[in-house]
Amino acid sequence: MSEKIKAYGTEAADKDLQQMEIERRAILKNDVKIDILYCGVCHSDIHAAKNDWGNANYPLVPGHEIIGKVIEVGADVKNYKKGDLVGVGCMVDSCKECSACEDDLEQFCEKGMVGTYNGKDKHSRNRTFGGYSTSIVVREEFVLKVPTNLDTKAVAPLLCAGITTYSPLNHWKIKKGDKVGIIGLGGLGHMGIKFASAMGAETYMITTSEEKSADAKKLGADDVIISKNKDEMKKHTGSFDFLLNTVPVKHDINPYLQILKRDSTMVMVGAIEPLEPMNGGNLIMGRKRVAGSLIGGIKETQEMLDFCGEHNITSEIEMIDMQDINKAFERVTNNDVKYRFVIDMKTLKEA
Repeated sequence: MSEKIKAYGTEAADKDLQQMEIERRAILKNDVKIDILYCGVCHSDIHAAKNDWGNANYPLVPGHEIIGKVIEVGADVKNYKKGDLVGVGCMVDSCKECSACEDDLEQFCEKGMVGTYNGKDKHSRNRTFGGYSTSIVVREEFVLKVPTNLDTKAVAPLLCAGITTYSPLNHWKIKKGDKVGIIGLGGLGHMGIKFASAMGAETYMITTSEEKSADAKKLGADDVIISKNKDEMKKHTGSFDFLLNTVPVKHDINPYLQILKRDSTMVMVGAIEPLEPMNGGNLIMGRKRVAGSLIGGIKETQEMLDFCGEHNITSEIEMIDMQDINKAFERVTNNDVKYRFVIDMKTLKEA
């Protein structure tokens, strides 16, 4: 039988999130049922709740950075048992048959991956509801093992911010000796610094804000470049092996292309919207590339979590109660968080 549980969600784009009751499907033979302990707050949660991308279905319960304990498993589940510490990221299902899924790239499923929220459940045919809730039921293949040596609550943002930045660094094979620039210091950028540094790269934070320099160096940056300073940028012309651009809004990418080496790449992970016009000469003169990257497949996400376990990497977080989510949304919108909010789900269970 399905189960009704507590959650926080919104009924419309112009309404605040509030406590509501949602229905979770009955556990199937390949399912894992998870008691949610913590859930990270991603800027995507705000975009979805406010229908900024025009595809929101209401009621909508956000949350795709989920950490919890297994409380029940289906009869055919092989890899998890009651009590295991697990995570759920941005996806809860895919076709598992197309070429992308066969290549462990479920995020690019040709039939459309099923988002943890605002997606269509393949089994119940209802909409999926996210981690701003007390529990969740997920197909085994989309559940992740969480290293137990890490601070559990600070692991939650790794399921989106972590994999979003790890995946391009891993795909483009960043290694010791590479000169890597992380553009923008926020929820994504702070993870980019940690990963690039742990991979052995000479890591630079590239930011418009001088006041972020000290933080960037504490996070692992070897140096900081203020992108508004043309002389400073000019010193690095043609010198970067790789740039990871985490800026979440429309901006001018031409100055960054000028600091890339010949045959090098800048990967966009932040701005899902039109950019300022790009001068083709900045690509042609140096055979440079601009690419994009979207989270990572389940296999790579598990690799990322294991890497974090080995290198003791977690997110920098601020804990909040579930009841403070609307205030947190305002603060994220105003860039007033260092660097990710995480919700303590105990505050919802006890409400």
